[in-house]
Amino acid sequence: MPTIALVDDDRNILTSVSIALEAEGFKVETYTDGASALDGLQVRPPDLAVFDIKMPRMDGMELLRRLRQKSDLPVIFLTSKDEEIDELFGLKMGADDFIRKPFSQRLLLERIKAILRRGGARELGGAGGKGINGGGEQMIERGDLAMDKERHACTWKGRPVTLTVTEFLILHALAQRPGVVKSRDALMDAAYDDQVYVDDRTIDSHIKRLRKKFKSVDDNFEMIETLYGVGYKYREAA
Repeated sequence: MPTIALVDDDRNILTSVSIALEAEGFKVETYTDGASALDGLQVRPPDLAVFDIKMPRMDGMELLRRLRQKSDLPVIFLTSKDEEIDELFGLKMGADDFIRKPFSQRLLLERIKAILRRGGARELGGAGGKGINGGGEQMIERGDLAMDKERHACTWKGRPVTLTVTEFLILHALAQRPGVVKSRDALMDAAYDDQVYVDDRTIDSHIKRLRKKFKSVDDNFEMIETLYGVGYKYREAA
């Protein structure tokens, strides 16, 4: 039974969404502010979390920033704001999805299920299947890069690189065929469920975050190339 953490200072939202999730078979943990959520998420890690952005004591962005220092927990943001900068900033920090208030509970449920299905690739892989989205190889070694899809593990030059589910699937799609250009649409198909709509900027934000994570391990990392107007590719070994 997957556990979903809800973090929102609106108790009506916590109550109504909790009822909807529990009716679908989920276990639910609720928090009314970011500070208490940070402690609870570390003590009792859920399978996925839903954060409101505007909260007292610690807002959702700060909560995600602190969480990403130690965890790749999938996170969906709820936001009542209309500014694109919030969504882009959240994606760069490692959010998996955004839903704007007022929102359909059915939409939220479908987004939660989609992200959990994507994250389930590592469990499916162990049974000899292809995993999520027909993932192909479960183990990839491309020079200094090693990826284990079953364990959701990634290393560069032997050093671990912590990736979110979305980041892992995008990099896996690129690294499967070095030198082959993947369009943004192809990367969307690899990383997102068919029922989830994302635009080009979402993929760009994930690529930027991937580069940043690898550069934090190796300043000379330059393996993900941009072909403007076309897409991205993983560089072939020299």
